[in-house]
Amino acid sequence: MSSPRASHRGPATMFILVGFPGMEDSHFRLAFPLCFLFMVAVLGNCTVIYIIKVERSLHEPMYLFLCMLAAIDIMIALSTMPKMMAIFWFKSTNIAFDACLVQMFCIHSLSGMESTILLAMAFDRYIAICYPLSHSSILTTPRIAKIGLLAIIRGAALMGPLPIFIKRLPFCRSNILSHSYCLHQDVMKLACASIKVNVIYGLVVIIFAIGLDSLLISLSYFFILKAALGLTQEARVKALGTCISHICAVFLFYVPFIGLSMVHRFGKTHGSNIHTVMANVHLLVPPVLNPLVYGVKTKQIRHRMLRAFCRMKSC
Repeated sequence: MSSPRASHRGPATMFILVGFPGMEDSHFRLAFPLCFLFMVAVLGNCTVIYIIKVERSLHEPMYLFLCMLAAIDIMIALSTMPKMMAIFWFKSTNIAFDACLVQMFCIHSLSGMESTILLAMAFDRYIAICYPLSHSSILTTPRIAKIGLLAIIRGAALMGPLPIFIKRLPFCRSNILSHSYCLHQDVMKLACASIKVNVIYGLVVIIFAIGLDSLLISLSYFFILKAALGLTQEARVKALGTCISHICAVFLFYVPFIGLSMVHRFGKTHGSNIHTVMANVHLLVPPVLNPLVYGVKTKQIRHRMLRAFCRMKSC
């Protein structure tokens, strides 16, 4: 199939998304596990939100932040996976320029919001372990709501300029992207003008948003470990046990994100699907695995899910 190209130096009208280059014959079959992952992500996170809502014992800061994280994961899945399945099942690879910008904003802003919520969850664990007597007075429900609102504003404000910077660029080269969805670092490389502003702003966002969040999370756990070492062995195991699910969520988000950034900057090679695989892992893995991790490691959520399953089975 011949690939459309921009015929003149000017604004793009559409882009071409790809699945896995060189594996076009397998795209139809690959869409089935993708559809399964999509259902697991949406149903799993909706279940977490529902259980936290109805279980009064879970109306605590850690679980309220988890509720926000699950909502963000649902929106990430909804903004990416349906189009990906359309690519694999129906070869619907075209995406309008403005639709690409909207998807780009959604992906990047939601990622920024998720990073902020993960930082808030680390702060919650820090207060709960280092200052347990002040935990309930510091993280009140109104303050938790304000943190959630701040996460939304921060993500939207930081990532809002990215589509604007893309909008101003002319495109006269290939309009074929290297992923199944629109990323800023992928789209900007197709421009036939200087992208210095895009590169600098993207680097600033990574350093002062994602990089700062990961640094503060690491610092929180340094103080958590320092405080835990002063506890008895039983209390230490119990305290650190409450952090395991959050640590898993942090690794599920930051490791693929850092890997994708490194691949885009240093490791992309022609004929290799490594950047495509990393991009899909970055967006698909956290929404799918986060509810499973918290469902397995959180006793209240696990027991509630088992009770619901038993009721369905008895019916």
